[in-house]
Amino acid sequence: GASQGSRGSRTSSAPAPTTTAPSTAQPMQRSVTPPSAAAPTPGQTAQGGVNQGGLNQGLGARPSFVSGLMGGLIGAGIGGLLFGGSMFGGMSGIGGFLGFMLQAVLLFFVVRFLFGLFFNRKPALAGGPSLSGRSDMSVQSQRPPSGSAGTPPPPPPLPITPVDFQSFERLLGAMQAAWSNHDLTAMRMIATPEMVAYFGEQMAEQTSRNVRNLVTDVRLEQGDLSEAWSEQGRDYATVAMRFSMIDVTRAADGRVVDGSTDQRTQATEIWTFLRVPGGNWVLSAIQQVT
Repeated sequence: GASQGSRGSRTSSAPAPTTTAPSTAQPMQRSVTPPSAAAPTPGQTAQGGVNQGGLNQGLGARPSFVSGLMGGLIGAGIGGLLFGGSMFGGMSGIGGFLGFMLQAVLLFFVVRFLFGLFFNRKPALAGGPSLSGRSDMSVQSQRPPSGSAGTPPPPPPLPITPVDFQSFERLLGAMQAAWSNHDLTAMRMIATPEMVAYFGEQMAEQTSRNVRNLVTDVRLEQGDLSEAWSEQGRDYATVAMRFSMIDVTRAADGRVVDGSTDQRTQATEIWTFLRVPGGNWVLSAIQQVT
């Protein structure tokens, strides 16, 4: 009855609805996969602070090289005035005056050039050419489908064959049999270590309560694919399954404490399987539907 396990990078996102499970899946209540950190927006750091090197850079955040150069030039000029000279070494007569004017003009053009160099550059895509001159359509095509800056596009869907669906149905029955038998060794062959650990805890809880839950005669009534993808050398497939079974909990003396021995119970769950390419599918997560 719990939602637990891992779905790779999609652990925190809800699986796509299907005909079998049109409602939303419950979020993972237990998972070893931490929620993915949100990608920072332009001009903002991953910690949420403003990035002074962002696209909206202003005069208050100009590069230190320009600040240092301007400060040095102005400081030199002020020093000259304080010690009895002009801004750049003093002037005497017409020649000195013309030299001073030439230096002032040169300073004006140097400062203007540096401001144009450091503050009027067009923002460009990281690792790519400038967006200047591109049409809106070409700019739009450069953006990730999710609309988040820096988020890579989703991988192409993974094709799932009838043989894969047969494996999913077989794993449904095998998992229920291993659960009923408290057979962790069998579970390790068909589930991830994370899922085996969760089932082991629940089995230990039953043992402590001196009861055992038995699930028998499992029948897959309907199932369909929610999504399938590949990432980091693994294939994932999330499948919605509606199945019926005989679900009964007995005490150590054989008494039925929950469920029925002759009435079938139906359940709809969303199971995620993973495999290495070319390998066997194993159970990676189970989610309940709302």
